[in-house]
Amino acid sequence: MKNNRRDFLQKIGLGTAGLTAVPFIANASPLPTQKTEVEDEQFLQMGDDIAIAQTSYGKIQGYILNGIYTYLGVPYGADTAGKNRFMPPQKPAPWKDIKPTLWWGNTAPQNMDRRYANPHASFADHWNYDDVSEDCLKLNVWTPALADGKKRPVMVWLHGGGFTNGNAIEQDGYHGENFSRKGDVVFVSINHRLGPIGFTDLSGVGGAKYASSGNVSQLDIIASLEWVRDNIANFGGDPGNVTIMGQSGGGAKVTCTMAMPASKGLVHKGVALSGSMLKANDQDYSRKLGQFVLEAAGLQPNEVDKLQEIPWREYIDIGGKAMDRMRKENPLPGFRGGFGPVADGVNVPQGEFFSNPNDHTADIPLMICTTFHEWGATRTNPKLESAGEAEIIEAMKQRFGDKSPEVYQAYATNFPGKKPAEIMTLAASNRANAVACGVAKAKQKGPVYMAWFGWEPNLYNGRMRAFHCIDICFWFDNTDRMYTHTGGGKRPRALSEKMSASLLSFMRTGNPTTGALPDWPKFTAQNGETMVLNDVSEVKNDPDRNARKVLA
Repeated sequence: MKNNRRDFLQKIGLGTAGLTAVPFIANASPLPTQKTEVEDEQFLQMGDDIAIAQTSYGKIQGYILNGIYTYLGVPYGADTAGKNRFMPPQKPAPWKDIKPTLWWGNTAPQNMDRRYANPHASFADHWNYDDVSEDCLKLNVWTPALADGKKRPVMVWLHGGGFTNGNAIEQDGYHGENFSRKGDVVFVSINHRLGPIGFTDLSGVGGAKYASSGNVSQLDIIASLEWVRDNIANFGGDPGNVTIMGQSGGGAKVTCTMAMPASKGLVHKGVALSGSMLKANDQDYSRKLGQFVLEAAGLQPNEVDKLQEIPWREYIDIGGKAMDRMRKENPLPGFRGGFGPVADGVNVPQGEFFSNPNDHTADIPLMICTTFHEWGATRTNPKLESAGEAEIIEAMKQRFGDKSPEVYQAYATNFPGKKPAEIMTLAASNRANAVACGVAKAKQKGPVYMAWFGWEPNLYNGRMRAFHCIDICFWFDNTDRMYTHTGGGKRPRALSEKMSASLLSFMRTGNPTTGALPDWPKFTAQNGETMVLNDVSEVKNDPDRNARKVLA
């Protein structure tokens, strides 16, 4: 199955304008810390009696790096292979000996073909992938202390990659050490099932046994949050103050997880970066796709269980064939559908999320952020960078059709002085879905805060711009660690210090205002209050509203 990050971004309103896009999964070789001073003391502690922590299932061993206790690949669920495939997550078996949790957990099954084929993507985005296995229900923890009675805010990071790709350390920008140290917080990141293995709805062909099969990926997230509830105090965290945060597909997972009834009491704040969703797939659609999967495997309805026996790599290809057929025979407008959360009315609600003013989501604060140039096509294309208006409008037709001249002119008017290539990228990266999510959530009591990230690195002759994924490392104090996105140094670090401080304030209080950035007002549908993040940040009222009107 092809990498569907592009399809997912188009689905959530971050279109490509039909041009070659900047690859978005990013990593750089990690630096031990964001500090600028050189330290001579030993900064890694590892030994038989060092960093031993208790979990519900047994003791684990980690290590201490730069003063932060680190645990990688901690089991929160059992192996999902065989009879557990398509089933809700099961608890891991307890262990007697101390389990070493010193390396990342397995990446969830996904198509790894040619993952490193593009040299520019491999340089700038530097994927981090390890063994791929259905035994992937693992999480990572960074914390300043163990079981010391302090109630530290907890961050749970949900990785991007649409609903089909990614892992918990896909980017070095996801690394939790610096943020944990700066904020005296506990940082958790998770792996969970993806794609056809995480979202094949077999309830129509397999009956009650497979009632939850279309949402097992989302149920994995719930299981990880239950692990946090039951264990995080042993790592110095507060189970009563948990923020879930994700980017791209991870942002959509945030809003979907918030809406799930099972998240009540497990999620207290949400942050969605460059992706959100307000409605899951219709179950008639997902059941039809499940039927096509069974038929692509050459099986009859009484043979559904045999799908659990197919090797995962072969099964992903079967899912791809079913999806190709679905697109041909049951097309949906735009880029809707695919393997993703299902509105089954039990695990994931039907209708629009946040529509009930009195349900468990009503009081949960939400932050939303997108970037100016989510889809930037000029990083390795100087010719496109210098293209004129007519050429750009022609290119935009692949995304906007005959409406391209009108869209171009609306954005050019809203953003005077921008190059044609920038106008194209701003239009393709429009905030329509982010604003729609903010408007929906603002009808509830819990506050909404909106941001728009416009900072641009001095890399690739300035052509990278504020691309999809760049803001992640700023929130987590990782701009020096993620230097192939930022260039590193004091300029990105200065903005990162302000953004991470605001995020920490939001985790603690539900309000991002700290004094580091200008006062950050709540978002309202009337004014569209938005924090524009840059070297000099400022609040503007819906800064692209006039341009977005033409997209309606």
